[in-house]
Amino acid sequence: MNLSYWEYKTWLSNIDFTVVGSGIVGLNCALQLRKRHPKAKILILEKGLLPQGASTKNAGFACFGSISELLSDLKTHSREEVLQLVQDRWDGIHILRQTLGDSVLDFQLHGGHELFFRVDKSLFQECASQLDSVNSLLRPVFAGDAFKMSPNSFNFKGVEQNYISHRFEGQLDTGKMMQALLEKAQSAGITILNGVAVIAFQDGMDSVAIETNAFAFKSSKLLIATNGFAGSLVKEKVQPARAQVLITKPIQNLAIKGTFHIQEGYYYFRNIDDRILLGGGRNLDFKTEETTAFGTTELVQDKLIDILNKVILPNTPFKIDYTWSGVMGVGHQKKPILKQLSKNVACGLRLGGMGVAIGTTVGRQLAQKL
Repeated sequence: MNLSYWEYKTWLSNIDFTVVGSGIVGLNCALQLRKRHPKAKILILEKGLLPQGASTKNAGFACFGSISELLSDLKTHSREEVLQLVQDRWDGIHILRQTLGDSVLDFQLHGGHELFFRVDKSLFQECASQLDSVNSLLRPVFAGDAFKMSPNSFNFKGVEQNYISHRFEGQLDTGKMMQALLEKAQSAGITILNGVAVIAFQDGMDSVAIETNAFAFKSSKLLIATNGFAGSLVKEKVQPARAQVLITKPIQNLAIKGTFHIQEGYYYFRNIDDRILLGGGRNLDFKTEETTAFGTTELVQDKLIDILNKVILPNTPFKIDYTWSGVMGVGHQKKPILKQLSKNVACGLRLGGMGVAIGTTVGRQLAQKL
């Protein structure tokens, strides 16, 4: 693309900070930079028409980890590490709510519930037996018992007759959250250019040379917040993980309220606008879902519809309205990567499917790396 003198002069000269990615992390990073540097020229580059990845494509869970997920984490992390992970998620949700406000987020506190397929009875028994131990571990975070047994009040089929509920979990509207963050960034004088993908960069003594699919320019500092897509730019241990989602058309008299997990969080669903949103299933074919390509597969979509038919809405007619996918960044560790890569370049990556909970704080911390 041949840019004019005016275009370079107005948008691409004397850039103090360039942020790659306009998702939760990137926008919060830019907002924190503005707070720290009121007169700086801040640019956000976003390769999609809208924020890509997972920020506008997630399920809107304000969650901290189901009990089976936390017990799984305890097999690969120390108790102190798991406690810190949950503390970071709890703190992150509170900061997000304080930043935007519950009414803007359409935040609702209906609790979170883990269901257990009857074929997973041993998993249910393990979780039930560890209930007191996990509550004790997390008491410093929640100042009380987070998990409790709850009856199957929504009459789901094919599952144990008790849930294990997290009474502090909630839900929010992902679209409203991202729109509010975009508006805050724009009102703070932060420039956002969509449809611009960063291809390569080279850090120099005083600036970073940045090449995109549309133009090349220089920036004093570069901050990378592309999460699951980071592999094309940096050599960090971040694995893309595609998450497929579907949502029903509105269902009359839908009584289900709350966020729900099944099988260590590999399946999850919630109510939204008199609909059921259901996602997950990458555990059916991990290799295929280790991709940055958006799209859906027959294998996963058929399983999601089967769960709707047999478990969630067994006696209720429904129609699917939309299907989509998002791309998360995961790894063998749940702790995000916050790292200065060179003199003028830093990254904030690997949110592990917890972007809603920790994206705000990771973005703020990234802003302080340079």
